[in-house]
Amino acid sequence: MAASNYSLKVNRDLLDPNFESYRLSLDAIPTYSVELDAAVEEVKLKDSQYTLEHMRAFGMYNYLHLDPWYDDSVLFVDCKGRVLSLTVTLDTALGKPREVYNLTTDSSQCEDRLCASLSLTSATWAALSDGAGRLYLLRTGKRGDSSHVKWETLFSEDMGEPFTILHSISHVKDKLHTMELLLLRIQKDPQETKGSGYSVSLEWITVANTAAHGQEKKYEVKKRRVLRGKSVPHYAALEPQGKGMMLASEKPFVFTHVDGLPVEQPGPEPMEVEKTDPIYFWLQTAEDITLCVRMPEGFIKEEVQFRLMADNISIGVQGFAALLEGQLYASVDPEASTWIIKNDKSLEVTLQKRSEGPMWPELVMGDRRGEYVMNDEQAALIHERLTYLTSEDMNGNPDKDKPPCNSQELEDCDGFPEDSFSLTHFDGESLKPTQVVNLGSHQYLFTVDVNPSDMPCLCLRHDVDALVWQPRPDQPSNMWEHIATFNALGYVQASKRDKKFATCAPNFSYASLCECLRRSFIYRQPSPVETVLFNRKQGRQIGQVAKQQVASLDSDKPILGFRATNERLYILTSCHLFVLKVNNN
Repeated sequence: MAASNYSLKVNRDLLDPNFESYRLSLDAIPTYSVELDAAVEEVKLKDSQYTLEHMRAFGMYNYLHLDPWYDDSVLFVDCKGRVLSLTVTLDTALGKPREVYNLTTDSSQCEDRLCASLSLTSATWAALSDGAGRLYLLRTGKRGDSSHVKWETLFSEDMGEPFTILHSISHVKDKLHTMELLLLRIQKDPQETKGSGYSVSLEWITVANTAAHGQEKKYEVKKRRVLRGKSVPHYAALEPQGKGMMLASEKPFVFTHVDGLPVEQPGPEPMEVEKTDPIYFWLQTAEDITLCVRMPEGFIKEEVQFRLMADNISIGVQGFAALLEGQLYASVDPEASTWIIKNDKSLEVTLQKRSEGPMWPELVMGDRRGEYVMNDEQAALIHERLTYLTSEDMNGNPDKDKPPCNSQELEDCDGFPEDSFSLTHFDGESLKPTQVVNLGSHQYLFTVDVNPSDMPCLCLRHDVDALVWQPRPDQPSNMWEHIATFNALGYVQASKRDKKFATCAPNFSYASLCECLRRSFIYRQPSPVETVLFNRKQGRQIGQVAKQQVASLDSDKPILGFRATNERLYILTSCHLFVLKVNNN
């Protein structure tokens, strides 16, 4: 199955072109804290773990885990190997975190030991790593119940080199309870001679109950698949039924082994690819676009199926699949657009741009079957602007009245990730990528669980905004859905030099960032104002204001964990768990 390029489809109804800025609010955020009996098990990086990938994977690890199945319940592991849980019902009467499980094995002797990691697999199951290479699958019962039930170990096995758990799911496959897990390792790679000497390994493990009906449950590893790449993924998650996985990384990943056997890698693509004739030609001016589509021989006007909306177009002939269909690069005016038949061979469409001026780089998002035709004026203009590339003047500049660009004047928030940064969907059977999105111009911001029955959402920077995308693996034509927007957050977060973690509320009422020490920033969605406000420059009344708040913790310890719910923000240090009451629902 060949991978197809895919473009993220922005829902323009969720964008606010009139958003101005966040207004600083001095309203105090109620803050409560619990002193911990034992310190959080923070594992410092060793001298041998010197690479940027080690820092991303383990140095920036979020030690606090939010339970998406039960409201306002968080968990963490302390230095005594205890898994502690705290459920908040009344902020002014916070209890002590209660122990739900204890790692009995002593992993402190492991030379390359990592931090213990926890993944809440379902409402009644969890996966735990001791940081020394042992994996535990735990039956937790209904964690939201008031009864203090200890978790039960149903699977414990040494998986080799130390790892952290990135994601896990639970499902029933062929009437057998099955769990799928993603494990992350950074391993020495003798073939990596030019770089750091390390490579990143992802292992996809399937564990299933092998006991017969009515017998005591017995879980065993059924399948192990290994992917390798050169960068720690920003996002890695399995589909709810284990049919595939999604990966966002700056460097590509490929499957290398299945159950210890090497995977045959595809050969290099041929240098020359047969070129197919374009099915349409298009040209544009600042005001409109002219599109010419080749039609089947012998068609008549009555058979033409033409549908045009502000952001979508569909052209076809009755009895055939659509010749051209998809989302337009920008909006057009359907009322002012027309089509006619030319020479009984083609359909000529004139599209009136809704916004005059900007030139479109493509007609239909992701469609590469057409050819762009430039008129003589445009070709002459581009030629004139590029003549300085062959000029004898070392400081040639086509814009004589403007100073040349100085890259040192660019801000940190103007930077972009590498061109190879991509979001990929892998099929679980063929282990091949099926859809690839180029994220070269979109900075990755954070991951958030919105609905525990769905895959985790990912938040990307688009221009200055931060857009939240929900993966929909069951919808191949719209595999990533734009479901929320945080105005200007993409630009704002890039200016925070000491930023460590970022997250948002599952209902998208606010987003939050925290620094390495003390401070956290809360950015609320625009809300109606009680008083009448006017914009002095534009002379218009302002109906909504987006507030920014700053909270400073009474602690000098580094922030180790950071999670958000609809009402509260949880911040973990080595000795305290802070609870910030952000919303009163």
